[in-house]
Amino acid sequence: MFNVTRKSIQWGKDTLTLESGKIARQADGSVVATLGETQVMANVTFAKSAKAGQDFFPLTVHYQEKYYAAGKIPGGFFKREARPSEKETLVSRLIDRPCRPLFVEGFKNEVLVMATVLSCDLVNDPDIVAMIAASAALTISGVPFMGPIGAARVGFSKGAYVLNPPMDDMTHLRGNPEQRLDLVVAGTKDAVMMVESEAYELSEDEMLGAVKFGHAQMQPAIDLIIAFAEACAKEPFDFAPPDISALYAKVKAAGEAQMRAAFAIRDKQERTNAIDAASAAIKAALTAEDLADINLGSAIKKLESSILRGDIISGGARIDGRDNKTVRPITAETGILPRTHGSALFTRGETQGLVVTTLGTGEDEQIIDALNGNSRSNFLLHYNFPPYSVGEVGRVGSPGRREIGHGKLAWRALQAVLPAPTDFPYTIRVVSEITESNGSSSMASVCGGSLSMMDAGVPLKAPVAGVAMGLILEEDGRWAVLTDILGDEDHLGDMDFKVAGTANGITTMQMDIKVAGITPEIMAQALAQAKDGRLHILGEMNKSISAPQAFSEYAPKIETLTIPTDKIREVIGSGGKVIREIVEVSGAKVDINDDGVIKIASNDQKAIKKAYDMIWSIVAEPEEGHVYTGKVVKLVDFGAFVNFFGKRDGLVHVSQIANKRLNHPNEALKEGQEVKVKLLGFDDRGKVRLGMKMVDQETGLEIAEKKEEAEA
Repeated sequence: MFNVTRKSIQWGKDTLTLESGKIARQADGSVVATLGETQVMANVTFAKSAKAGQDFFPLTVHYQEKYYAAGKIPGGFFKREARPSEKETLVSRLIDRPCRPLFVEGFKNEVLVMATVLSCDLVNDPDIVAMIAASAALTISGVPFMGPIGAARVGFSKGAYVLNPPMDDMTHLRGNPEQRLDLVVAGTKDAVMMVESEAYELSEDEMLGAVKFGHAQMQPAIDLIIAFAEACAKEPFDFAPPDISALYAKVKAAGEAQMRAAFAIRDKQERTNAIDAASAAIKAALTAEDLADINLGSAIKKLESSILRGDIISGGARIDGRDNKTVRPITAETGILPRTHGSALFTRGETQGLVVTTLGTGEDEQIIDALNGNSRSNFLLHYNFPPYSVGEVGRVGSPGRREIGHGKLAWRALQAVLPAPTDFPYTIRVVSEITESNGSSSMASVCGGSLSMMDAGVPLKAPVAGVAMGLILEEDGRWAVLTDILGDEDHLGDMDFKVAGTANGITTMQMDIKVAGITPEIMAQALAQAKDGRLHILGEMNKSISAPQAFSEYAPKIETLTIPTDKIREVIGSGGKVIREIVEVSGAKVDINDDGVIKIASNDQKAIKKAYDMIWSIVAEPEEGHVYTGKVVKLVDFGAFVNFFGKRDGLVHVSQIANKRLNHPNEALKEGQEVKVKLLGFDDRGKVRLGMKMVDQETGLEIAEKKEEAEA
């Protein structure tokens, strides 16, 4: 019934297996990839013809994590996987980015790639397995895909690179001083196509070494896919790349001069309007048959590309007049919003981000429900890209994949310099509102985020800046690396390479290639220019703010208290009665962790102290020999019971009340009276013994100590 193809190799510490022919046989390509006990099924389908008038390549990638894969039931009310999680969105992008450039140019048929996690062993992350499964499914499907690609995760621990580190090492990267890198690299047999990373101030050489290591380690996976495809691939889809040379010649003749004049305009909006006018003039000069050609958009883009790229590669100035290494003018301002906890306006050329920091308590931490269990995050970064930032009219809705991806990139850049939660017990939310955009708004978010957090008083280990690099790579081998690229240079260039970090090293690196990959020489040049650009930007940022500022008066104040874990129950009380009383009486917020760390938060320092004292009175133990202030709660024939330490009472025997004989305690005391008592010790049954006669009731000093002070 089944015609199963199955091939395996030893890859790192586990076996990598590809299987097809048993599941989802109606898909054009279906592969189940297994690494250890993590399994991902990737299914590929594609339309056999392009839609009429379609002038772009409609590739859609969906990565799905099914909770049954880890033996879990989803959280929430409906108990069903719903909208994609942040990780699912990010992994969908990880698959899309290296695969998209490898489809044959001119192919515009719709393609759908679905990668579904079927099993997760909580050791091997499904994202790498999904990338390999998707690559294999595309390779055997017959779609005109010039792959395969491979993928690998690279760690850096104790000075050595590690292939596909365990999930737990990467999940807790921030709290693991030995693991300094989480880098995902994808590429073909010959070149790197995509890099995504989170690092802890690694050098350029260390990052380049990680990319090279990952590319070398993925080669067995690529070889496995090739051998697998030789055994079960379908016949290639009959598709010939369209010849647009004749159409391009007409487009060039009709509008090259006007288009070249448009690209000579320095202002973005004026240049955009002039390019649109040139495109309209070209279309006006063409025949109806030419206008109906779905490749017209490609021909016009080719003309734009040839003008922009040709000027740069020949050594001329870029479209805004800069050379290849100059960063656009920078203005950095902080504290521009009066009631926020921290704010910054970062402007670089025609790219601008208004970035705001808000400090919260433990109640504001984000709870993340994932395959490997629930976790909490005390650092959030949200990126917004409204249509007005590029002078356009558009719909505004929930964050798209681009916004989630750019926000995560900025998050990775900044999280490496955050203080430890034990040193700074706040939840930090950074929001980047992109108010202008013409190239690398994610890196503006990094710079603005660093400035904004320092304005809010967050004790960052060092300021962070980021810069986007571009590439022009011609077929004749000539190439040029561009620092701080514009939107047009990103759109018409061959690389989008973002690097962020401190003056000491890189904290994140993201690279996307639009050609068949780049060489280590080009990447080394890009990293060197990026370092120069980053240091320049840090210098400009430091003119505005170079160290954390004082806390805003509107930010909550937090103090921490660590108690023995066996005392947590006493602080919470039956049904939460005690903790509710502490909150109501003090007016402060109180968060208790399972490890015994208590965070007390309020804008009022008196409220914090009140809550602190109430908690301390519950968990602390009275010390023998110390003098305490207490209150008489009950008088009996043989003495007085005094509440002297939180809810703890002790007995002052009638013989210990005064330095004279008393027939009854009521001769010297009354209920409710405040007294000073000394803890004499504990009897055989653990009962507290207190004394008063040796303590001066006015000063709280012992009589002997008072005499010594007087003599001195």
